Amino acid sequence: MGSEKNTRNASRKARIAEMRRAEQSRERRNRLLSITLGVVIVASLGLGGYALVQSQPDKDDTASDSKGAKGRFVTGADGVRTWSAKLSQTHVSKTVKYPMEPPVGGDHNAVWMNCNGDVYGQAINNMNAVHSLEHGAVWVTYNSKAADADVKALAEKVKKTPYTLMSPVEDQKDPIMLSAWGKQRTVTSATDGDVDKFFESYVQGEQTPEPGAACTGGLAK
Repeated sequence: MGSEKNTRNASRKARIAEMRRAEQSRERRNRLLSITLGVVIVASLGLGGYALVQSQPDKDDTASDSKGAKGRFVTGADGVRTWSAKLSQTHVSKTVKYPMEPPVGGDHNAVWMNCNGDVYGQAINNMNAVHSLEHGAVWVTYNSKAADADVKALAEKVKKTPYTLMSPVEDQKDPIMLSAWGKQRTVTSATDGDVDKFFESYVQGEQTPEPGAACTGGLAK
């Protein structure tokens, strides 16, 4: 039993390491593309391209409900809650009102929060965090009722785990919660065995809409 678990953990660590290498390679390509694109854009602006860009209408900047709002959480035997409705993946500039807190999916901002083991000391924008979930991240959240020792221990775990992020969410219903795309659960403490189980299942898990997508190169705060 122990040997099987060790083999599974080793395989998972190898998979995450490979994703990190692929992400770093993708970052280098993206930086080169960004530089090239920047040169092209500057040249286009000089030729009147700016007027063409300005002619494109912006998306509505007003608040709206996220698609999938008619769904509900269904709790499994393992205590993990799964959102029953399909969650949309549309990139929007408007503020989205999610039917759950923290949100587990739906319309979101085009820029993700960095989620390469990033720990944020202040609340972050839900629309950016949801994009991180779309990339296969697990989001650890807590409120002022969480014990300081648990917050510190969870922060250390997140820092060591690619495709995770952590931030305070004061309005959530429980002191410590874990979220992935379409998935969520409450845990009692940093030492709760369900923390490791959730990470093992949902860090780049089968629920991920865009497996292997970047968790760096987004917003850092």
